[in-house]
Amino acid sequence: MGKIVKDRGAQENSVTPVKRQPTTGETMSLKIGIDVGGTFTDFLVAWGHKEPEIFKVLSTPHDLSTAVMQGLNEIAAAQDPATSVGDLLGAVDTIVHGTTVTTNATLTRTGAKSGLITTKGVRDALQMRRGVREEQYNNRYTNVEPLVPRYLRVGVGGRLRRDGHEIEPLNEQDIDRAIELFKKENVEAISICFMNAFANPVHEQQAAERVRKALPDTYLTVSTDLLSAIRFYERISTTALNSYVGPILNDYLEQLTGRLEQDGFLGLLLIMQSNGGVMAPDVARQGAALTLLSGPAGGPGAGLAYAKAHDQEKCIVMDMGGTSFETALVVDNPIMANEGTIDRHRIALPMLGIHTIGAGGGSIGWLDEGGLLRVGPKSAGADPGPACYGRGGTLPTCTDANLVLGYLNPDFFAGGKIQLDVAAAREAIAEHVAKPLNMDVETAAAGMYRVACTNMAQGVREVTIKRGFDPREFPMIVAGGAGPIHASLICEELGIPLQLAPRESSILCAVGMLMADLKHDFVRTFVARLNTVNWEALQGMIREMIAEGAGLLDAEHIPEQQRDFRIKFDCRYLKQYHEVSFGIAQANIDARDTKAIELDFHKEHNRLYGYSLEEQSVPVDLINVRVQAIGMTDKPAFAVQERVAPDPSATLKGERAAYIPDDRKFRTIPVYDGHQMRHGHHLAGPAIIEQITTTIFVGDSFNCLVDKFGSFALYKKGRDDLIASALNGVQP
Repeated sequence: MGKIVKDRGAQENSVTPVKRQPTTGETMSLKIGIDVGGTFTDFLVAWGHKEPEIFKVLSTPHDLSTAVMQGLNEIAAAQDPATSVGDLLGAVDTIVHGTTVTTNATLTRTGAKSGLITTKGVRDALQMRRGVREEQYNNRYTNVEPLVPRYLRVGVGGRLRRDGHEIEPLNEQDIDRAIELFKKENVEAISICFMNAFANPVHEQQAAERVRKALPDTYLTVSTDLLSAIRFYERISTTALNSYVGPILNDYLEQLTGRLEQDGFLGLLLIMQSNGGVMAPDVARQGAALTLLSGPAGGPGAGLAYAKAHDQEKCIVMDMGGTSFETALVVDNPIMANEGTIDRHRIALPMLGIHTIGAGGGSIGWLDEGGLLRVGPKSAGADPGPACYGRGGTLPTCTDANLVLGYLNPDFFAGGKIQLDVAAAREAIAEHVAKPLNMDVETAAAGMYRVACTNMAQGVREVTIKRGFDPREFPMIVAGGAGPIHASLICEELGIPLQLAPRESSILCAVGMLMADLKHDFVRTFVARLNTVNWEALQGMIREMIAEGAGLLDAEHIPEQQRDFRIKFDCRYLKQYHEVSFGIAQANIDARDTKAIELDFHKEHNRLYGYSLEEQSVPVDLINVRVQAIGMTDKPAFAVQERVAPDPSATLKGERAAYIPDDRKFRTIPVYDGHQMRHGHHLAGPAIIEQITTTIFVGDSFNCLVDKFGSFALYKKGRDDLIASALNGVQP
């Protein structure tokens, strides 16, 4: 939670809950996690005295808050006895909300009309970027359209050296001319970003003061308040992104908090942010870009919690929803990235290292110019949705293929709330895939299934092999409504022998939101040769950053024993261009142990790139210092089930024909009721396990054991040792 950067001229953020803010020491009787996706909006209701409840409703793209309130009404109606939404919300202590509002605004180019004030002579940096074309050999590949048009990018006089020394005073007349232009053009948001301001924010603060005075109701982002770090393009792009989505998020939060207050919500509303932590709505309003990956950010933390429940400190998390597929790597903690892109726009804020592709249940199957079968990235979304939904969709999707292949029960989708139309699914696949390829519908559906799984397996390689990790050494935490149907084939392709599908698999991100801690990220540039660094200055700056984080945790009533501060350095070898970010032990900083810090850098560089220059004694340069302040929150506990006999026959619902990828043909296989299965139940694949919100396909080469937490552990046949080591000795 909190700003990415707090600098010497930055103002404090206020942390204001909707109405009241309980401390972490209070007993949390009721928490609700809400994850708004492109197709479904997921809810996890965590009671203090009974098992969590899962709810899903279709998202409402025209107004995402409508689906949120609809879901809350359904939760209230489902209670025994039924209650009003007002009574329900009156009992809620905390709502943690992950939203795709800013993501959608960026992807659909529906953000605010924005202006930019920057240093004279560099206003085109936003358009020139790094001067590197993403597709190097595609001569027709065009640059991404900047979020701020050129006529609203204004250069002003004033210049600072790289050390922050003023060369030329800020030209306030230029600032006033920019303000007049923005007034005339009805600009909704303004960004201020000057060269070398990371070393001295005084010019930006002077400009911001004049803008606030002249345009007090206009959304304003000052780069050194958001990202006080070296590299001008990354800073100006991040600042422009924040302003572009800021008014959109402001309006959404205003609408949502208004509806919640109107219906009697008295608790604490927290917003999920891209780094896996949570923040108050007021902080989110100021740093809207912090939410650009808010939706999927809960998944890795939840995956780690399920892995830790089985003495695992690392895992791969995959989440296949209705619109997209996300995957992330967890090694002790979720892997972080210091920068990334969204719709080809650079963003340099700390975020979870989540890789996303367009491969969800609603992903559309189509043929390219060469007649090859493709699946995604386009999606049917929630409206009209897959053809089998009967809502007007006519294009074949993954869900349609899964229905034709027998993985889905047309009478039990979403517990029977949505009746699936098999004939419509077959017609869509026949018209757009089977007939053009001169094959039958079942073969075409199997092809769509395999292509989608291959795409997702490649996504997993992006977060493992490309980062120096072997996916075969990690258990896979499988999530999303569609994920457990595809996971067996994905694991087969990657050689992963163990997968875990939590009972709450379909809403893993909502689970993760309730497990998220309060987080504040700070970064400052400190350029120095590591072996000759000024330790007095470096330690002083680190103490300042920790003190700022502690101040924010004080405001949130986080006790001392529930705080943690993590320090990272961004370093590189002499004459390298890109840095490597790695964790630093506080003991090494206290001892000023340069050798130990250099050794940590060499190890991380070797892990990432397969070599280090330690033996050559190449100097190491320090570029940035990062501090993350963490306030640990109360989290829902895992309920341990009593063990039952291995035979699951009492939970058998019946049988049906389903496609077996190993045999490339249909077989009649058993179907089990996942809600009735308990700890100790064991079955051999192939089989299907049905729950209201998800379906698990146990591949022919896997067995399945229900663990003591009610999760479904799928492991390779003949590898009972995986169960012994991963599930605390529980044997089938």
